[in-house]
Amino acid sequence: MRFADRRAAGRALAERLPHYRAGGQHPDPLVLALPRGGLPVADEVARALAAPLDIIVVRKIGAPFAAEVGLGAVVGDDPPQYDEAALAQLGLTEDDLAPIAHREREELRRRTALYRQGRPEPELAGHTAIVVDDGLATGSTARAALRFARARGPARLVMAAPVGAPDAVSLLRPEADEVVCLEQPPAFHAVGSWYADFAQLTDAEVLRVLRPDHS
Repeated sequence: MRFADRRAAGRALAERLPHYRAGGQHPDPLVLALPRGGLPVADEVARALAAPLDIIVVRKIGAPFAAEVGLGAVVGDDPPQYDEAALAQLGLTEDDLAPIAHREREELRRRTALYRQGRPEPELAGHTAIVVDDGLATGSTARAALRFARARGPARLVMAAPVGAPDAVSLLRPEADEVVCLEQPPAFHAVGSWYADFAQLTDAEVLRVLRPDHS
């Protein structure tokens, strides 16, 4: 299945999550987008579930020779998280990636300050936290986000995405209480391959969706 765009994917994803609707069997659902790309998907999920929308800003640590190849991620002030098996396979060390991790940390701080606009991080303790992205390629950024969320004590932790590589979905299952992924094509290639419209979002678009009066 190829999705028309991220919002269409979000509506399809929400159809698999009705049991998390506010007032249902799971306490106080909160939808957490991974911006930028995960935000339109998460916005549709939050609307369908009548749940608040917030964000977890995560930055991928890419390979020196190919930035799109995720070898780790940074989130919050936590130490960088690396895929040790991938590093070993490529003959790389954490020291080799330190300059990239530093650069991504700086961008993470910039985006966090811009997107949060002084708002505090969401309180996850006792909530059902539903982490949403537009797709799972390696799973490295989603895993970092899930670990960040788990440390904050949610009653239940869910990972939800419209499409993902089977290996990435398997990687994330131990990190969440439930992983919901609509499409897991064996020949995955890239997240954008599964969207007719995969235009990159701007900071201005992120801020528009996060406005309190957004409708």
